[in-house]
Amino acid sequence: MVAAIVAVIALFYGLGLDRYLNFDYLAAERERLNALYQANPLPSLGMFVLLYALATGLSLPGATVLTIAAGVLFGFAPAVAAVWVAATAGATLAFLMSRFVLRDWVQERFGHRLGALNRGFDREGGFYLFTLRLVPLFPFFLINLAMGLTSIRVWTYVWVSAVGMLPGTMVYVNAGTQLGQLQHPGDILSPALIGSFVLLGIFPLLAKRVLDAVKARRMYAGWDRPASFDRNLVVIGAGAAGLVTSYIAAIVKARVMLIERKRMGGDCLNTGCVPSKALLRSARAAQEIRQAPRLGMTAEGLHIGFPAVMQRVREVIKQIEPHDSVERYEGLGVECVQGDAKLLSPWEVEIDGERVTAQHIVLATGARPAVPPIPGIEKTGYLTSDTVWNLQALPERLLVIGGGPIGCELAQAFSRLGSSVTLVDLADRLLPREDADVSAELADQFQQEGVQLLLGVRPKEFVREAGERQLLAERGEVMVRIGFDCLLVCTGRQARTEGLGLDALGIETGRSGTIEVNEFLQTRFPNILACGDVAGPYQFTHVAAHQAWYAAVNALFGRFRRFRADYSVIPWCTFTEPEIARVGLNELEAEEQGVRFEVVRYGIDDLDRAIAEDAAQGFVKVLVAPGSDRILGATIMGHSAGEMIQEFVLAMRHGLGLNKLLGTIHIYPTMSEANKYAAGAWKQAHAPERALRLLDWFHRRQATGRPFPGKAKTAGDEGE
Repeated sequence: MVAAIVAVIALFYGLGLDRYLNFDYLAAERERLNALYQANPLPSLGMFVLLYALATGLSLPGATVLTIAAGVLFGFAPAVAAVWVAATAGATLAFLMSRFVLRDWVQERFGHRLGALNRGFDREGGFYLFTLRLVPLFPFFLINLAMGLTSIRVWTYVWVSAVGMLPGTMVYVNAGTQLGQLQHPGDILSPALIGSFVLLGIFPLLAKRVLDAVKARRMYAGWDRPASFDRNLVVIGAGAAGLVTSYIAAIVKARVMLIERKRMGGDCLNTGCVPSKALLRSARAAQEIRQAPRLGMTAEGLHIGFPAVMQRVREVIKQIEPHDSVERYEGLGVECVQGDAKLLSPWEVEIDGERVTAQHIVLATGARPAVPPIPGIEKTGYLTSDTVWNLQALPERLLVIGGGPIGCELAQAFSRLGSSVTLVDLADRLLPREDADVSAELADQFQQEGVQLLLGVRPKEFVREAGERQLLAERGEVMVRIGFDCLLVCTGRQARTEGLGLDALGIETGRSGTIEVNEFLQTRFPNILACGDVAGPYQFTHVAAHQAWYAAVNALFGRFRRFRADYSVIPWCTFTEPEIARVGLNELEAEEQGVRFEVVRYGIDDLDRAIAEDAAQGFVKVLVAPGSDRILGATIMGHSAGEMIQEFVLAMRHGLGLNKLLGTIHIYPTMSEANKYAAGAWKQAHAPERALRLLDWFHRRQATGRPFPGKAKTAGDEGE
């Protein structure tokens, strides 16, 4: 098939048939072609249909020229009929060739990334295609080829393409008929011709408006829109996403209601980022005291008062609470309501029996810890990242299930505070989303600190034997028993959607449980949006706040302009010691995506400030495009990595390469100098060898006093 396609295209150009697909030829041969059509109308139309279908089927340029030419040569009705038949036939031919040649290979190689696209086409493939045909966002030949890679049925493709292309065909043919009536230059200003070209320009805009109206009518069928609304915006959930959404809405003077089931601030303030970092600070202090002899000091009799540590955690939360308080947000103009919210319609929300209407609704309900269905886990009892803060006594033996960021942070913290910690994970290494060298270095650090790692282990059952709680797990073919006093489950987070009434409205969730949204963060109802952990794809507080801007602006001003959520530069950090921060691609992701890259690496053990701080551990690793200083991603492992990564975030966000970082003055001595030294390592690896050889020759000539060719001799030279 591929050989036949290549042969036909080569023959097409070899015979010079491409000359028929441009305006110059048509202008020169217009009279002769008109005469030929008048003498032999049916054969002429047949040859035209064949040429048009061949050009379209082979994705050759010229379809627009031929469409307008048909109007010039044949008149409106015959031209519309001929172009419509030919375009449908050619598009179907291109579609079938793409499906036959490419689809299996594309689905096999990229199917894991095309799952959402395939599901979308299974549901509404016809409507997507109709939209592209009526309002072509891409050239038609790309649409033909791309559709062949999807799961849309052939017959659906044929009839939807035919219907969708007809209006555009009529507009272009009409323009051609007006061009065909030009007799002298003054005719170019005729109202009919000007109107035809105005129609060409505004047709996509009109078609889009019509399609939006049709789609909205379909979406909201069966729901009665209120004549007036109580609020402009209702936000459900007062975590990071909900708070920022409400804040922005209040700043632009919208009437906004914020509904929270439990506590303002959500997980980040009460059970996530804030308490965990407070705990990590205490744990780091304990470790520093143990390591005091390395700094020339003696520290004996370390006593850790765990209840006091947890009391400090609660005090830190209280100090930050005012930032997210009801008082602050009501002062900004946000109406704060406590209760359980449920969607009754696309515009109506029920809060504990009371109803409120809103033009727009933003779902920002966050996520909760996911608990795996391991037999016996409920009877055994367990803690999660939500409930671990209720501990008043330090567990003597702590079992942590999960080697992701939360599991690693808490495992290290409790170990430093004095627990005997065992970390179990099904994966064969910690932090499986990071590169293998990162996982290996963190594992070494954990083992040095006494954290027992059981990786590649599958939990099977929790049991009690002789009063002891135990985990039965498989490690290869061997069954192992792990005794523990306290179980901490850190196996990811699941979007919190229960009780929202999504099923009644047909708002779908994905396999991960997150609400399905488009690039504008809209659900199937354009006036209902979702952001933060409940929407994904990243479950970080800073991403939730980032999404909140798009949710607020698209909700309140989307009728004028909508903004696509930008995930091009997303950083994150795992706050173990050493910290692990990343932005963009790492080696693992680049290889999975088939992205070519070069690796630049600088070891922080060589950094002056790190040596002075007794923190000479870790590295800066940068991925760049081959032969370029363009940054594809950066990973930093070391002390203050979460702070150091921001330089790469800024560089990637604004298109700055390693040359710019190398030319930026960094304070000495600081940890951020490591970023500059990494850029220097790249520069050294890409040094201009030829220029350096010339410089070497130049300096050697100067050192020996030998004149350069053409140099005038001095008196001293004559004497020599």
